[in-house]
Amino acid sequence: MAWLSIQKKLSGRKRALLILISFLLPLILWSTISYVPFLWHPMMEITSEGDSLYLEKGQRVKRKVFDRENKRLAAGGENQMAGVRANPVYLPAPHQVFVAAYTSFKSKPRRPGDPWLHQSLAHSVRVVFYGFLLSSLFGVPLGIFCGVFDFFSKLFEPFFEFFRYMPAPVFGALAVAVLGINDSPKIAIIFIGTFFQQVLVIANTTRQLPPSLVEAAQTLGARGWTLLKKVVLPAIAPSVFLDMRILLGWAWTYLIVAEVIGTSTGITWFINQQAKYRIYENVYAAILMIGIIGLGTDMILAWIGRNLFVWNGGKRNGLFQFLVELFYGSRHETFSFTRTKYFNHEYDTATEL
Repeated sequence: MAWLSIQKKLSGRKRALLILISFLLPLILWSTISYVPFLWHPMMEITSEGDSLYLEKGQRVKRKVFDRENKRLAAGGENQMAGVRANPVYLPAPHQVFVAAYTSFKSKPRRPGDPWLHQSLAHSVRVVFYGFLLSSLFGVPLGIFCGVFDFFSKLFEPFFEFFRYMPAPVFGALAVAVLGINDSPKIAIIFIGTFFQQVLVIANTTRQLPPSLVEAAQTLGARGWTLLKKVVLPAIAPSVFLDMRILLGWAWTYLIVAEVIGTSTGITWFINQQAKYRIYENVYAAILMIGIIGLGTDMILAWIGRNLFVWNGGKRNGLFQFLVELFYGSRHETFSFTRTKYFNHEYDTATEL
């Protein structure tokens, strides 16, 4: 199969290779900038200060400053400094960041009473979880209603379209005034940042439901709640689930802003503290951990989606089936929304309504 075929999926091996390359390319670029001295390295790291009175061993200075000081020392017959080319301290090498990703979990906080890294991460995950959970509890049903019923669409969407252009962080001061300085305003910012977008996105997804599918179900006698429950919801559920996976990423983008409102907490506090101490490898490690948590969560949700929505081309594996039977009992008919029960292969005829 060709690598560039319009609307055709690549083989599993080629897809895996491209996924690997997508992560390797940034790493190769970062490594090249870090380890190849003549590419950039605008600083000099002093390995011996010589007779210099104001520069010290281990300090990083601009190369012009280093050369000027050595000229001054040479002119006075003093011992010159020695150094190696280096990048700025805010750009640590990959190996330093990877080491920091491990050691930062073991390093005690510099100030007594400050949270450990794992505590900061857990706090941030908790804030995102509650903010997005509240957003979804209200946003998903309302978005579906707006997509199905024109009454709800005209009642809510015009204002939501207006409100979504207001950046969520501008409500930070109000959130603190109303909800206090702890986690409540942070959760509120994530809620505001995702709820209105969620309603509009899911409403638009719901409208993509093929009219022929609804008409076929109505022809067979489906009406009201039965039509919504057995035709509309199963048809849109995979797309709505995908929308929520994407919107969860938006919740993480609001986290950094949310955590500086009121008392600074969570992974944002850790990043800011490490930047103050100029331990930038810990800063990069913390940012990397956010990406790993986000990607890992998305992969788990993708796995759940493939097993949950089998009528949309997914496939339920043995582990998922075991978990379902463990939770519901082996004789329980789980996830009754299946392609064969409610739709034929082409989604054009509804049955058993």
